[in-house]
Amino acid sequence: MARTEQVLVLEPQHELKFRGPFTDVVTATLKLTNPTERNVCFKVKTTAPRRYCVRPNSGIIDAKNSVNVSVMLQPFDYDPNEKSKHKFMVQSMLAPYDMTDMEGVWKEAKPEELMDSKLRCAFEMPLENDKTTELSSLPKSTSASLDDGEVKKIMEECKRLQMEVLRLREENKQIREDDGLRKRKVTSMGAPHSSSSAMATSTMREEGLGTRVLALCVLFFVIGVIIGKLAL
Repeated sequence: MARTEQVLVLEPQHELKFRGPFTDVVTATLKLTNPTERNVCFKVKTTAPRRYCVRPNSGIIDAKNSVNVSVMLQPFDYDPNEKSKHKFMVQSMLAPYDMTDMEGVWKEAKPEELMDSKLRCAFEMPLENDKTTELSSLPKSTSASLDDGEVKKIMEECKRLQMEVLRLREENKQIREDDGLRKRKVTSMGAPHSSSSAMATSTMREEGLGTRVLALCVLFFVIGVIIGKLAL
């Protein structure tokens, strides 16, 4: 006689996926839903009992209720060329109204009263782009902490540029003082030399000012980079 069709709804229906790395316990969740008006007894069995820990591995699901079963794969040396042959079976039966001993019910159950569903196992290793996605989805504070070393280098460079700006300011101040001194000498020496001295002074002032502006631009760029890093 053919067995009764499974009344429980399984999620997932056909395959349990375990996502690596497999150096630690990896857990997959199997949801069992009872859509009937009767309580249902269930058992979860596997072809590799030493490789998995199942909690709960048996029990009763009340009418219109569900149970989450944790299937824990134990650590092992993963070989991508080896296909998993492990399988799980969810066995169930309608609970008798006068049930007192669940183990006794399973022993006395007739074959036509038993229902079962089978699931295969699949092992997956995360791809490199998945790892990148996981890092980008971290909280902002965590993402920022990943670049602490880089931020520290930028801050040191910022301090160095600040010192350079101060040095340039001193040089510019000295240029202005020298400019004043040259003007006084030009006045005493006469007009013919005034034009050439003024041109030389103007050139030096423009060079000092251009250098300072360049340094300030670099400084603002670095500060902008730091702010951008912290905002990630």
